[in-house]
Amino acid sequence: MAALPKKLLRVALIVSVLGGLYLLALERHAERDRMRAAAVELTPGCKAKLAGYALAPGDVYSSPYVRRMSNAWITARGYSAEDVRAIERGCNIFDDLQGHLAQDASERWYARRFVRGSHTTCDHCHQSIGDKQDAAGNRLVGSNSMAASWVMADMYDRFTGLLLPHELRQMQCYINSSNGFKPNAADDLMRDVTAYSRFLSAALDMKIGNHYLEQGIAEIPASATLKRGDDYVRGAYLFKEKCAGCHGPQGLGIVVDGKAVYPAVAGPNAYSMDSRMNFAMVNSVMPGFICRNMPPGAEGSLENQDCRDIAYYLGTLPRAAGDRQGPLVAAWQQLMMTVMPPLTRYAESLVGNRPLHDAD
Repeated sequence: MAALPKKLLRVALIVSVLGGLYLLALERHAERDRMRAAAVELTPGCKAKLAGYALAPGDVYSSPYVRRMSNAWITARGYSAEDVRAIERGCNIFDDLQGHLAQDASERWYARRFVRGSHTTCDHCHQSIGDKQDAAGNRLVGSNSMAASWVMADMYDRFTGLLLPHELRQMQCYINSSNGFKPNAADDLMRDVTAYSRFLSAALDMKIGNHYLEQGIAEIPASATLKRGDDYVRGAYLFKEKCAGCHGPQGLGIVVDGKAVYPAVAGPNAYSMDSRMNFAMVNSVMPGFICRNMPPGAEGSLENQDCRDIAYYLGTLPRAAGDRQGPLVAAWQQLMMTVMPPLTRYAESLVGNRPLHDAD
């Protein structure tokens, strides 16, 4: 009989723990509901972007962009107030993933928990908050548009051999491009960014399954050059001449008041070795991104070979290892990221103002 009270105590303890967890889950769900119902304070960039596309609750949506660019009045299903808040949150996450402009990290669904570095934000690769256009409003070739990414739907990925929906492609960004961790496909963070991407596709009148020139990055393979060979020495010279003013002399980025004004392209805050932006992983993606988007204000001014040389040089700089490299490579990269910056600064101080020879 003495054993019976002990069993009852154990059962009571288990029930108490499970009950506590259940109550905690209820409170977390109630908190999420409150956050979803709360008004969204937009970043300045998102306020201008969404106002330009006339986002508002209603039964019917008509894009002013389409009317302006094609003189056509096209309508689509409208958005509820809940839909609008999700789109607004997604835009904020896209523009300010680190939460520098947020009053509380919950406004970004605690997005920083999925990234290791302090520089990462979606806008670095998907510029102009995922929708890069020229001054006349023309969409740009190879601009990595999020609207075009959404309408790609289930896209065959040549690197993994899988059909990847929009949400799984987002996961790859967090894991590799952001050197971080994979969110759950149903996470509020993913839902809101997807809602924003889908809205952009409606605002630009893009059709699901169609091919658009702004989808992804217009890659630059070696066959698109004069085939003189990629050279990281030329790339180092070009980087110092064209890129170091923004990204820093060692590619570690420029931070002002805790916010990355120009992102790191090397070191712990940059993309990982597994990222397709890493020249050693895929040698055509980063050159395409550089030629299409860099330097700011002078896009398209670099030759294809220049872009490949710069990307090759960036690929030689230390950065965080990815999942494929293993612990020894990760430890070596960590050591290089620690010792190389001061050693490089010391070596450059010895050179002083000695003039450099022109690149070959």
